[in-house]
Amino acid sequence: QVQLVESGGGLVQPGGSLRLSCAASGFTFSASAMSWYRQAPGKERELVAVITSDGGTTNYADSVKGRFIISRDNAKNTMYLQMNSLKPEDTAVYYCKVYYSSYYWGQGTQVTVSS
Repeated sequence: QVQLVESGGGLVQPGGSLRLSCAASGFTFSASAMSWYRQAPGKERELVAVITSDGGTTNYADSVKGRFIISRDNAKNTMYLQMNSLKPEDTAVYYCKVYYSSYYWGQGTQVTVSS
């Protein structure tokens, strides 16, 4: 079965960095586009970044463009989100998502940006 497991979240000060990971199994990772979403308290879940199956094309939400970098290692079945220059408004639960006959989500990892 499809499994997505996020890790790497935590508490970081404004201006700091974190790298999130999404370990995938149960489907052909190297053939699947992947994405990161986030959901802040009281807000709807929003798209953060998308990456094509070969990693050749990426897209970002305007709010994170220039600060976040999405990447993947198809040999390790893992996707990453490098988050730099973090702001308090980046505080959210971050999820990875894949479409493989249906939509699948991970359980999420909490990112808190606070001094």
